[in-house]
Amino acid sequence: MLQENWFPSLVTAGSSPGVMATSRVFLICSPIGNLGDITYRAVETLQSADLIACEDTRHSLRLLQHYDITGKELTSLHDRNEQRRSLQLVERLERENLQLAILSDAGSPTISDPGYRLVSQCIEANIPIEVLPGPSAVITGLAGSGLPTDSFYFGGFVPVKSGRRTKTFEEAILRRHTSVYFESPFRIAKSVAAIADLDPQRKICIARELTKKFETFHRGTASDLSAEFPLERKVKGEITLIVSGSGRVKKSVRSEKD
Repeated sequence: MLQENWFPSLVTAGSSPGVMATSRVFLICSPIGNLGDITYRAVETLQSADLIACEDTRHSLRLLQHYDITGKELTSLHDRNEQRRSLQLVERLERENLQLAILSDAGSPTISDPGYRLVSQCIEANIPIEVLPGPSAVITGLAGSGLPTDSFYFGGFVPVKSGRRTKTFEEAILRRHTSVYFESPFRIAKSVAAIADLDPQRKICIARELTKKFETFHRGTASDLSAEFPLERKVKGEITLIVSGSGRVKKSVRSEKD
């Protein structure tokens, strides 16, 4: 049974209410578009945090200002400085009593976003990690795709190079369950064309600008969407690409021999 107004970010297990924890790290899911898609617990944790590590401090500042969270110390944590900054943050967490919040630009830290190295180093240093669930482009796109959701594979960003892109979609087509990817608007037409070349009748979905004003779901066969997204079409916005699976269970080597 859930306890009303219970925010575990404020206490440690076994401690008395109101007693601040020793250093602790919070992974906070941020809105993927609509600023209203943030949990009460996330706002409360950001309000109580001593330090907030942001993928982009300018982007995070807009979210904090929207919820009137001011006077916080911000530091950057992105792909280019994650290794070095993680070491600095862990050293500081070991030295000071800090509540550190990790905030990526959209969605969950570590999921195709910075944070993995910091989490790994915190675990090695026995610094507690707490994950606050929230918005996800993967789940939002999958749920609205109309494709099977009982099991799925998330492949992160589609590779940029054409050979690896084709290999990625070959694997998706052979895979039994639905596959979900992130893709750039500048390359989505190439990806859809690659799928259409491999299997024109494969069902796919292009989920664009999820939770934003111009959110759209484009559903159909790879052939249909390849015609809808020709190579010369200019596409804007963040994209989640969903590819249906084969629906067939592949036989194991042992069963094939039997």
